[in-house]
Amino acid sequence: MKYRKLCMLAALALASATTAAQEVRVGLLTTLSGPLAGLGQHVKDGFELGVEEAGGKLGGLSTTVYVEDDQLKPDIARQAVEKLVQRDKVQILTGVIFSNIAMTVAKPALDNDVLFISPNAGPATLAGKGCERNFFATAWQNDQPHEAMGAHLQEQGVKSVYLLAPNYNAGREALQGFKRAYKGTVVDERYAAMNQLDFAAEIAEIRAAKPEALYVFLSGGMGINFFKQYSQAGLTHEIPVYSAFTIDSITLPAVGDAAVGTYQTNLWNADLPNAANQKFVETFRKKYGYEPSNFAAQSYDTARLIDAALRQTKSADDKEALIRTLEKAPFESVRGPFAFNTNHFPIGNFYLVKVVKGEDGQVRQVTEKTVLENAKDAYYGECKMAAEG
Repeated sequence: MKYRKLCMLAALALASATTAAQEVRVGLLTTLSGPLAGLGQHVKDGFELGVEEAGGKLGGLSTTVYVEDDQLKPDIARQAVEKLVQRDKVQILTGVIFSNIAMTVAKPALDNDVLFISPNAGPATLAGKGCERNFFATAWQNDQPHEAMGAHLQEQGVKSVYLLAPNYNAGREALQGFKRAYKGTVVDERYAAMNQLDFAAEIAEIRAAKPEALYVFLSGGMGINFFKQYSQAGLTHEIPVYSAFTIDSITLPAVGDAAVGTYQTNLWNADLPNAANQKFVETFRKKYGYEPSNFAAQSYDTARLIDAALRQTKSADDKEALIRTLEKAPFESVRGPFAFNTNHFPIGNFYLVKVVKGEDGQVRQVTEKTVLENAKDAYYGECKMAAEG
């Protein structure tokens, strides 16, 4: 009898362990309040669509997604990630948009053996000397979209540019990337406060500087306000605007005709012809009733990447097996060609898109050409995993 009881207890313990191994807990930490909350909503909706398409079970495993708002405040983000790690026992962290938040939460996540998969933030530190096996980026290294526009303006023979970006990690890296490819004259380089909504001073400086072109990186509400004020100042046609993430499906309805004729660079657009993207755009529109942005697309890709990897590993607990599987990028990305470099940042294309007004009166972005093909970031050679690979 005692032997049978021991066997039953052992069987129950084994069943409990098996059940635990068949569960995946994801922490989705993103920006859901303030002027840039629209970006976080896209990230949340894109990820949840990916989970839904997996039958609610990433990799066929019981899945719980814990959503937290970082409020774009590093101290709030740190508290949230500590709760996700200690209370909710998440195995995977995702959702982070901004690089100052990514740098804040990376250490507590990685120190607790949590796999951190960023759908947007791509700080240079985590791409280069500070790279980690437990960190993946599914979008870009911060410099890259801006480097693509720098390359385009260099090719177009634009002789002088005024630069404007937000004053945080990704803003500084953005303009650094732009200048890596652009060899003309930078007449001035300005950094706006995060969540700044009044750009009268910057617009006055742009008018006085008289550059041949303006390059700007201001997301969400910052971009909307800047474009409206720039148009009201009568500069839209006098000094043409080129940008990344200032005009997208989030901001375009609010900016409207003032954006027509402007160019942007991005890794994704709704009109990319691959089958995975066509399905995503159609399903997203139907489910949420609005146009997806690259933020939604990147987060959707992240969910599908996790799902594909877990279907092979059958567990979220064996981190080494999961990392090795993720490195193979075993899914079809909505952005087209996609592979991970040795530093766990993507190798992929960057596209030039233009805002046009269709015969139906609707303003939309259309893809014009590939600016950078199979692009690698500038820092991967500094990553210790490059030598190991």
